[in-house]
Amino acid sequence: MNRQLEKVTPIQVLVMGYVVVIVVGSLILQLPAASSDGNSQEYIDALFTATSAVSTTGLIVVDTGTFYSGVGQAVILLLFQIGGLGYMAFVVLMVYALGRKLSLVSAVTLKESLSGVTLGNMKKYLKAVFMFTFVFEGLGALFLTGYWLNHFSLSESVWLGVFHSVSAFCTAGFSLFSDSLILYQTSLFVTVVLCTLSIAGGVGFIILTDIRDVITRRMKNIRPCQLSIHSKLGLLATVILVGMGILVIFLSEDLPLRERLFVSAFQSVSASTTTGFNSIDIGGLSATSLVVIIVLMAIGASPGGSGGGIKVTTFGVVVLSVWAVVRGREDVNVFGRRILPDTIRKSFSIGFMGILWVVAVVMVLTVTEKVVFLNILFEVVSALGTVGLSMGITSGLTGMGKFLVIVTMVIGRIGPLALAFSLLGEPESVQYKYAEEEVFIG
Repeated sequence: MNRQLEKVTPIQVLVMGYVVVIVVGSLILQLPAASSDGNSQEYIDALFTATSAVSTTGLIVVDTGTFYSGVGQAVILLLFQIGGLGYMAFVVLMVYALGRKLSLVSAVTLKESLSGVTLGNMKKYLKAVFMFTFVFEGLGALFLTGYWLNHFSLSESVWLGVFHSVSAFCTAGFSLFSDSLILYQTSLFVTVVLCTLSIAGGVGFIILTDIRDVITRRMKNIRPCQLSIHSKLGLLATVILVGMGILVIFLSEDLPLRERLFVSAFQSVSASTTTGFNSIDIGGLSATSLVVIIVLMAIGASPGGSGGGIKVTTFGVVVLSVWAVVRGREDVNVFGRRILPDTIRKSFSIGFMGILWVVAVVMVLTVTEKVVFLNILFEVVSALGTVGLSMGITSGLTGMGKFLVIVTMVIGRIGPLALAFSLLGEPESVQYKYAEEEVFIG
């Protein structure tokens, strides 16, 4: 038994941890106390909701605001808060709170769950994670509560403010309003607050920490005081993709000018950060807007945060690699630095595995579901990118369809490479190389 436990890798511990949290959450959501009418929901629906929350996706099969009681809504909030920070971060918080030291296995597992974090800077990084979470979610809840006090009672306003603030920063996209945020489509205040929270959660704690450190260094006149290559690439790619989304949606929709401005900005940010809120009926958008949203959902947010997708830095590395090949250059360079070959290989692998999974699931769903192809493709990409936007087919999926979307959301949260490592084991280093031979391509 001990030998078998010794063979368990940190990534496998991470995957099993997410599964345990999802199962426990689904069992609680199935309790009569979790629903507003006191009746238990079907387990597949409870499992779907729990998975959607832990993976910070936001796809729903029942209306969160009306179906679930206050207890059920609180459980969902806790699940996407755990999913947004990473359950291992909560484990570490409890360990430190009890005054104990973190074991080596737990430390390595935490490193796997938080992209770009080393064992050396882990404690500093975790402090930043909880600090940023407290500040952004706290301020967001305060602002939103103040806004909704004009429309609801104090208790309702506080709950709406807290729920939507945490949902936005964790890029979960769960809303207590039946139509998501369509009612506040042209509200400048709600749009700015939620977009700010979504962008902060989407760019990730690594970039937020880097920005904070650069500002601190410049204030103290300490050098070097520049952003890392990761932060520069992530921020640049995010700005370009969000800007592209805003432009395409703005030019593609036949809406009054004010509505077009708000909708294009809100939906581009929502898709790029994988938050998943919607301020317009997604099914009513033009085909052009839907295509650009699919692209944004697939690319997703930055590593080290709660956002999903293949990640903007992965996409950036792939684009730079293709550009280097076209220009006949052997190295892939950006901002005066050379990208490691291993990073390039992993970037292409992540992209390819994501495309492969989408194709496979879409093929199956076209058989099991009586739905238009574009709607299915949109749903699958939304699930894999942990976005939560939908063209309205989620609740009508068959049991098989819901199960496949559940698996897709889990893969989207953990990552295709991490899941492959958990199933196949960590790759072993090879000390030899075979002779080279050319293979004709293209």
